[in-house]
Amino acid sequence: MKIIESQHIGQLRQNEEFDDWWESDPVPIPLFDRLALPITFMDLVPSEDANYIAEADIALGHFLAKGHDARMQLSELVHQNCMDFLNTIGYDEMDKPMWELQDANGIWQFVHPQEIRLSRRHRRDKDLYLSIECECDWEQEHGLQLVFRQGKQITRVSAQDGWTTEADAFGKSDDEDELLSSFRG
Repeated sequence: MKIIESQHIGQLRQNEEFDDWWESDPVPIPLFDRLALPITFMDLVPSEDANYIAEADIALGHFLAKGHDARMQLSELVHQNCMDFLNTIGYDEMDKPMWELQDANGIWQFVHPQEIRLSRRHRRDKDLYLSIECECDWEQEHGLQLVFRQGKQITRVSAQDGWTTEADAFGKSDDEDELLSSFRG
């Protein structure tokens, strides 16, 4: 079994099925009150991308510095994702607690983080993006993903669809992607 080393999360083991995936043991995540989540470096072939691990460590350093207050700053975006979905499907009695939510910060009781994945965007900026894959009570099939460019700033809140940016998901320019275009590296 092959192993790589991250200065922030320790050893990552090569996935047996996908040889360009490297997986850590669960790591306490300050953004979620130290909930331990596994972290995966995706699309990494060390011999082909010598900068990946160093860039991932920088991104993880930025991300792991975010705590409870940073999560609360995301509440409006996550709450909006929930309400957009609920408005699309219409009222269901089972969703009543989410419909009645008065304070956006309460949305987190309906979000269940599962894992973190880092990947390099394959087009345009070719930057590293950190995606938190979550289950959520309003979208059981596709869940929720929170994407941070370079681990610094939220650049996407969406269902888990495999895309790191709205621009890529919908064939828009980066300037038309509201969160991505607001990124200040």
